[in-house]
Amino acid sequence: MAGTAASLALPRAWAQFRVEISGVGATQIPVAVARFRDDDKAAPSLGVVSAIVRADLERSGLFRLLDAPSVLEETAQPSMAEWRGRGADALAGGSVSRLADGRLDVRYKLWDVVKGQDLGGQSLAVPLADMRLAAHRVADAIYERLTGDKGVFSTRIAYVTRAAGRYTLRIADADGEGGQVALSSPDPIISPAWSPDGRELAYVSFESQKAVVWVQEVASGQRRSIANFRGSNSAPAWSPDGKQLAVTLSRDGGSQLYVIGRDGGTPRRLTQSGAIDTEAAWAPDGKSLVFVSDRGGGPQIYRIGANGGDAQRLTFAGAYNISPALSPDGKIMAFISRLGSGAFRLHTMDVGNGSGGTPVALTDTNDDESPSFAPNGKLIIYASRAQGRDVLMTTTLDGRIKARLLATGADVREPVWGPFNR
Repeated sequence: MAGTAASLALPRAWAQFRVEISGVGATQIPVAVARFRDDDKAAPSLGVVSAIVRADLERSGLFRLLDAPSVLEETAQPSMAEWRGRGADALAGGSVSRLADGRLDVRYKLWDVVKGQDLGGQSLAVPLADMRLAAHRVADAIYERLTGDKGVFSTRIAYVTRAAGRYTLRIADADGEGGQVALSSPDPIISPAWSPDGRELAYVSFESQKAVVWVQEVASGQRRSIANFRGSNSAPAWSPDGKQLAVTLSRDGGSQLYVIGRDGGTPRRLTQSGAIDTEAAWAPDGKSLVFVSDRGGGPQIYRIGANGGDAQRLTFAGAYNISPALSPDGKIMAFISRLGSGAFRLHTMDVGNGSGGTPVALTDTNDDESPSFAPNGKLIIYASRAQGRDVLMTTTLDGRIKARLLATGADVREPVWGPFNR
């Protein structure tokens, strides 16, 4: 069965979130991002380019943003001695102008204040609607130049909201802004998962009054059901090559893991237990998966080869461990653990040696769920509840810097971070 998501005609929502950042990193690079010339005039409804760049860098936890109240164009020759006196290691400036064809020309330049060097810059010509994307790409370039790691500010996230009796699958920028509706339904939508190329989303919809796994093209809204077997069909997880998905099916009785092609077909059974096996996540090399099973009496996380076989238990601390996610290098696993107090908290564990290490709690909240790594492996997004609200959070891997994406008027759950491809 194929079709087009009827929600494509729904209006674009630009202001889904505002961001609050808390915590102090162990080591932060002092950076000044000055006001870009005319960056508040080009598209005021979409934000200010330099402010978006500053917020991105601050949210990463790796930078300490210094005050830079004056405008600084990319063509300027700043006084390095002055900026050194202000404590800056790096300085960025730029401009935003309207081209004859209506596009925006976003320019920036970065300077190494300590060495007094010009670190280069870039000019980005984008449609008006992509102004925020251009700002995120500027932040990505600055992040990579100063850290050596690829930035993730221009990537996207997907998440599910519930408000007024409707469930909505949304796609947004990594800071939660620029939200677009992918699917809206009166029935639950759960478990979104990005394809490795970022062109499709898998998810579970209950629109036919049972759990069915769908895959939807992000750009067109075209979708196809890939798992609609007898019983429940749930928990899709893309293989790293994008050719197949792991799913949880109850077609043969209890809930077990299967692998199925990206267009559906006959599933291949992966686990052979009498327990509930679910919530699979692939290792980056595609050779194994981690998953949740209650085969030991309570939900714990296990690893199994991509061709099946014996499963190896990874978590032993605590009686309830769920929702595993693996870092892009496969060395760290994020998961949710229920503590003795009943609190559900985000943890990480080193699994680089093939077995489980010592769990490390990253939060002190009580209702964490659904962790997902940024594609550079430096941040984790997850859902939580704070001050009576359902919120999306990001955290650095040491838990020191957290950013809260405060939604308005909706329960916000099940975030998943998309790949670099956009």
